[in-house]
Order: sequence, then C-alpha cells, then structure tokens
Amino acid sequence: MNYQVVVAGAGPVGLWLAAELRRCGITVAVIEPRTERDTRSRALTVHPRTIETFASRGVHHPFITEGMPLPGGHFGVLDSRLDFRRLPSPFPCTLALPQERTEALLEQQALELGATILRGHEVTGLSEGPDSVRVQIQTPNGPSTTEAAYLVGCDGVRSTVRHAAGIDFPGTPSTVLGWLGDVVLDEPPAPGHSCFGPAGTLMAAPMPGGLHRLVGLAPRDITTAWPGDLTLEELRENAITVAGTDFGMRDPVWLSRFGNATRLAAQYRHGRVFLAGDAAHQHFPAGGVGMNVGIQDAANLAWKLAATLNDWAPDTLLDTYHAERHPVGVDLTETSRAQVALMTAFTPEGLALRSLLSQLITTLPELNDRLAAQVSSLSVTYPPAAPGARQVTGVQQLTGAEQLTGTRADDLAVGDTSLFALLRADGYLLLDLTSSADRPLHHLARPGLRVHTGTPHLLPAGWSGVRAALIRPDGHVAWASAEHHDTTLVNDLAAVLATTHRR
Repeated sequence: MNYQVVVAGAGPVGLWLAAELRRCGITVAVIEPRTERDTRSRALTVHPRTIETFASRGVHHPFITEGMPLPGGHFGVLDSRLDFRRLPSPFPCTLALPQERTEALLEQQALELGATILRGHEVTGLSEGPDSVRVQIQTPNGPSTTEAAYLVGCDGVRSTVRHAAGIDFPGTPSTVLGWLGDVVLDEPPAPGHSCFGPAGTLMAAPMPGGLHRLVGLAPRDITTAWPGDLTLEELRENAITVAGTDFGMRDPVWLSRFGNATRLAAQYRHGRVFLAGDAAHQHFPAGGVGMNVGIQDAANLAWKLAATLNDWAPDTLLDTYHAERHPVGVDLTETSRAQVALMTAFTPEGLALRSLLSQLITTLPELNDRLAAQVSSLSVTYPPAAPGARQVTGVQQLTGAEQLTGTRADDLAVGDTSLFALLRADGYLLLDLTSSADRPLHHLARPGLRVHTGTPHLLPAGWSGVRAALIRPDGHVAWASAEHHDTTLVNDLAAVLATTHRR
C-alpha cells in the first residue's frame, strides 16, 4: 500500500508528526526497526512549549497527570537555576516523564487517529522522482518498496534517510563524555539538586516510579578516549567524589555515557525528503531540550505537508520549513556548546565566570526570563510569511516586546474559550476581535482558514489594541493588525492570505 507521507522512526518526533498528519486526513506510515519501544528513559524532560503544543490539540492531560512537575531548569548547571514559573505560559514548569511513556502516549494517539505503524521494518534507501519518492524498506519478510509523496527522516543522528538523500551533516566530534544513571536513591537530595566544583559536576532529578536520574561529568571526562561502559560502581565513585555522598544509590535501571558531538544538517529539505529531530541536529543534551526541539520541528512541518497535499496552500510553503527551523537548529547547537563550556569550566577562572553568571541570573530577572524562554522554546520567532511583508500593522507595543508576527501566540482568553482550544492542525485560525456587528472578516473563511469572532479579555502585553490576528496551525502568529478601518483591515489581510493560500 502506498501512502501520502512515509515517516522513518517511531520516536516522539515521528509519532507526533504522524498524529498531526492524520488530524489533517493525510495517509501516513511510520517505519520503525524496533519491534518494541525502548524501555530506557532517555529524554526525561517535557518543556512548556511542548506541553502547549499538546494542549493546542487537547491531548496534554495524560502528560500532566503522569509527569512530575518541576518549577525550573538549568543553564550549564549554574548554581542559580532558571525559574520557569515566571514564563508567560499556562504551563510554567517542566515535566519529568520518561521517554518510554511519552512515546507510548504519542503512539496511542497516532494509532487512534489511523496512522499505520510498522515495527520491525527499516528504511534502507530511497529514490526521488518528480512526483513521488520511492522508499526501500527491509521488512520481516524481505525487501519491499513503497511510494509516497513525501518522506520524512525522524530516524536519529545516524539517519539512513539523511545519508540516502545525500544531505551533509557538518559539525564537530565529541571531546567530552558525560554520564548518567537512572537509579533508586535511599537518601535522595531535594528536587533540583546540583553541585559544581573543581572535582566535577552532578545533578539529581526525581523521576516517576521512585527513581532518580544522576547526571554529571568530571575533569577526566574531557577526553576523546572511550573508557568503557559505565558501571554502578563508577557512578557511585563519581557521586562521592563530586557530591560527597552516593545518596544510597542502588538498583540501576539504565547506565550510560553521552558525548558532545555537535552537528547540524545542511538542508532540512531535499526535494521530497525532509529531516526532523535528531536526524537534523545532534548536540550535547544540556537542559533536556533535544526531544522538545524535535517535536517543534514536527509541529512546523506537519501542517505544511498537509496544506500542500490537501491543495489549499502553494508548494512554496514547504520551503519555509528549512527557512524557519534551520535557524532554530543553529541556536540549539550554539547554546549547547555554550553550556558545555560552562559545564567543563573547572579552572579557577572558569569557576569565577560561573559565579558571575549565577549572580547575574539572580539579580537580573530579565536574564532569567530570556534564558528560560530560550531553553523552553517559547522565544522562537519565525520571519514574515513573505519577503517584505509588514510585521504588526499599527500595534502599540507597550512593553517594547518584539512584534507579534512570527512569535508564539499566547493562550488568549476569547469569549468563553481560549486560543489553544480553538487551534486545529488542518488550517489557520483568523481571530476577529473587531467587535463589529457586521463581522467584516467572516467572508474570508475558506479551505485551510476558519474565522472565530469573539471578545478578548485579560490580553497579555503586546496584544493591546489588536483587532485581528491570523494564527498558524502550529500556534505562531502569521499576521496581526490594530487597523480600525474595516476596509483597510480586510485588504491588508487579503494580501497576506495571497502568500499563504492558493488563489
């Protein structure tokens, strides 16, 4: 059977992509070599923007129920932790939730929506044509080929799809080896515990199920030599050396090492082939951002694929995936490298730098807010839909915040509902906030565009005076205006829609 989209990889990124495509009626198959989900926790942190993304489809409740909320995060394991409670989000925290559970919840959604998930199958190659891509698959019964309009590689840092498409993956090799252990602690520290000194660094994070994750590195871990697999005794020795105690650790569930190799795909799109998640970017897992950035890749790509396949948006929309997400990958790799520098700053000079930055985070709330928004992906902003397009027409930015166009939309209270509750995967949402009896924007509804009229209240900073806003399916603002002349408002919006919809 052929599909409109084939996704390589049934990790969180591929599963969210598949679910989003099915919400738009797109046929999709997920090809996964593993016959069962990996029971190791791996990615543990679900960030605020990811929770918002789930909330915009009404599927966030299981994650909140099962995840362990934590009020903040870290940047380079500085002594001053980032306070996420200050973030302008209805979910101002991170959730500690093992990746196995995240995958289980996302897989259940994808299956219920009608996605095909083929476990024990592996993408082995591809060939692109003008109208389709032929995907070579190794199945339990031997080689097979399927045809799709598009192929998306969500198959990790060793991506077969990336290699087969001939996409370069430049970067730098690993020079640091961190270590982690998911263990039982009989004498656990307080949540958010971390320590840093000349002997090394160690963090302890509580996990569901009575486990704790210990993560750290020491000066001897600044190496390119592989020291062998991590053992419980080595983890115990590391903890005692750095923190002065082993916290009563026992019964390890997972022990591992990880490096700081950093690479970024030169192209996120090659014809009918796309990359998302770790297939597009590899980095040191500082702050637990990797899975979250990958899910945002999928959120950005899914609606664009669906809009093109459902024929309400021009093909050029697909080019914006690389244009919008590759800069996020650049920021991700640069930020992770910066954190590695801080996490390996064991010299007196390095410790002094860390002390200074910690003081600044404590004394400058705006620095805390900027780093927290960056780590949580709330600060991601995309360029205007068309070159030269105006950003926000006539809006008075009372707080000096960035213009609304391209920013993530707040969960506005609109009448008796909210923005997140109104968002859908299959089209834009036009918020008509004019309070005009003749509803001047209502006639602009079309395939891929719904209009909602309502009266906003408790508007956040930057939204004061906005009379209309066009919100993308991924929750970013495509256009906003404070124009009070209805004819001008309609004409301005029509010009924007000409760049996002087929005539």
